[in-house]
Amino acid sequence: MTLRRSRDVPALVGAAREGDPRAVARLISLVEDGDEALPRIAAALAPHTGEAAVIGLTGSPGVGKSTTTNELVRAFRKAGRRVGVLAVDPSSPFTGGAILGDRVRMQDHATDPGVYIRSMSSRGHLGGLSAATPQAARVLEGAGCDPVVVETVGVGQAEVEIAGLADTTLVLVAPGMGDAVQAAKAGVLEIADVFVVNKADRDGADATYRDIQGMIGLGDRAPGEWRPRVVRCVASRGEGIDELVEALDAHREYLHDSGELQARRQRRAEAEIEAIALGVLRARMQDLRSGTRLGKLARDVASGATDPYAAAGALLAELA
Repeated sequence: MTLRRSRDVPALVGAAREGDPRAVARLISLVEDGDEALPRIAAALAPHTGEAAVIGLTGSPGVGKSTTTNELVRAFRKAGRRVGVLAVDPSSPFTGGAILGDRVRMQDHATDPGVYIRSMSSRGHLGGLSAATPQAARVLEGAGCDPVVVETVGVGQAEVEIAGLADTTLVLVAPGMGDAVQAAKAGVLEIADVFVVNKADRDGADATYRDIQGMIGLGDRAPGEWRPRVVRCVASRGEGIDELVEALDAHREYLHDSGELQARRQRRAEAEIEAIALGVLRARMQDLRSGTRLGKLARDVASGATDPYAAAGALLAELA
């Protein structure tokens, strides 16, 4: 049986741990498809997770996320680290497919066995990620990748879900793209642990840098709390990447020393557990919807024989 079609979870996890990209690809495909083997995959990966740094990278379209990710991967590989990348692209509302352009932009690392890049369609999921992204990140961590870099779709101010997944969140801004105004708004810019002013060779970069610093200065922080760093980069030329890695390392050290790393990971685990439980409930609701029980309750509510709260209570009792 080939790895491409295998559901032999121990064999797949073992091969992934040894660096077989086909096994990693197969595991992530099973995750994306919500395969029945998913609980067994999660159980097999659990002993190999919990240590890797998860770095989230977000920002408006065109700000240079993929180029920055490419240069970060180069820097991590230079340091001898095995790197996993999950690049989430928007999906078509008509076909559900996606142009997975991030992989095209990262061709520099296509033949490097120490780098695994997976492009994922958001499949209509809001928040900048795919619903399968958290478990896919676990697959990469279980396969020995550290760090795991997650690049979001890049949809604007509402793209804050990455903060719940990542240990460290990078928010990229660029001069001339309205980010000076966005700095004063609630939304995606509030989630950053590190700001990256990319394309810093352009006019207006100094003003964007000052605006971000000014916004950070307005925040209320307890003594010893992390103050977001602001790093200037020209990712297309590799400039500022060393400083960005230094900022990432500094934040990682802060997370360890303050205990915030464990707190963030516990919140992440709570969100994962909730999402899985809700998924099971939705599936069971779909079964009830396709049967007769929900229809009977709806008829009773419509006729006045019962009220919607009582009907919902009866439905929940059956789901319990």
